[in-house]
Amino acid sequence: MEVIDAEESALITEIVEQMAAASRCAFERHRHAIRDAHAKSNGLLKGELTIHDDLPAELRQGVFARPGTYQVVARLSSAPSDIHSDKIPAARGFALKIIGVDGARLAPEIGGNNQDFLMVNFPALAFGTIPKYKRMLTLLEANSHAPDTFQRLVAGTAHGARQVLESLGGTPGATLDGLARDNHHPLGETYHTQAAIRFGDYIAKLALQPSSDSVRRLTGQPVDDVGYATLRDVISDHFARHGAEYTLTAQLCTDLSRMPVEDAAITWPEELSPHRPLATLRFAPQSTAHPARQVYGDDVLSFNPWNGVTAHQPLGGIMRIRRAAYERSTAFRHSMNAQPRVEPSQSSDIPD
Repeated sequence: MEVIDAEESALITEIVEQMAAASRCAFERHRHAIRDAHAKSNGLLKGELTIHDDLPAELRQGVFARPGTYQVVARLSSAPSDIHSDKIPAARGFALKIIGVDGARLAPEIGGNNQDFLMVNFPALAFGTIPKYKRMLTLLEANSHAPDTFQRLVAGTAHGARQVLESLGGTPGATLDGLARDNHHPLGETYHTQAAIRFGDYIAKLALQPSSDSVRRLTGQPVDDVGYATLRDVISDHFARHGAEYTLTAQLCTDLSRMPVEDAAITWPEELSPHRPLATLRFAPQSTAHPARQVYGDDVLSFNPWNGVTAHQPLGGIMRIRRAAYERSTAFRHSMNAQPRVEPSQSSDIPD
């Protein structure tokens, strides 16, 4: 299932050190520590996740073994490792924290009893193996200090982006297609774990799909008059008046040769195994971006794919990088910002 190369440990160490150096540079620029991925918050939500009561046996795994409702926290973000204008097309993130999940822990040292699932609005990662991911970091670092106008030109030019991806060994596809499009409303997007996770006795990838009319009508809708923080504003405007519902789904691995674990650049074919519903995620109308909530989301909260139960162990090289990189990033961010590292025990811990 997982294939670990003899040189992997050394490569991961180099990658983590490279990311840590970038974090230190970002701190000097901002005089404030930010995440080394998905640095820009677009909204922090609290809601509830209801596990469906009619799941077949193969889907009753881990968190989803029994019907019930959990409190959740979600952070919506933009993927780059620095904070840029929303005019620059970029992947968008949806990090979900399920509160109060029983079971043996992957990383007991984190504390708490929560399960994190981190998702992005593309099904695959262009640099899906450890060596390719390391080469990608060089491109990101070179581009991170460029003016926003240049970054928008590069990100929005599909032909140029394809040449860059291929020259670095990346896999053009869903990620490139997404970066070349204009900004779409983030609440209408479908979000994916990209890399595989253990799903109890199975292997799966998860996705989060808009299901209520309030967000389904936003799917594919461009955001007009995009400025520096427009995505934060459109999310805030939506939840000032409306709620939202999403369906959390699982795609089980049925053929490791065509649905590999070690290369997150390969989209698993839906004709081999379709996404199947697991649970309904609900958010009531709320304030998503007031100062106290934004500071809590930026400086106090952490999301980590290794924060969870062993039944949902992250799989593949990209997930093994994240185990070391996310921990290093979180420790640096909390230390430099003099903030406690806290795992919420109830959604009311999140400022209203």
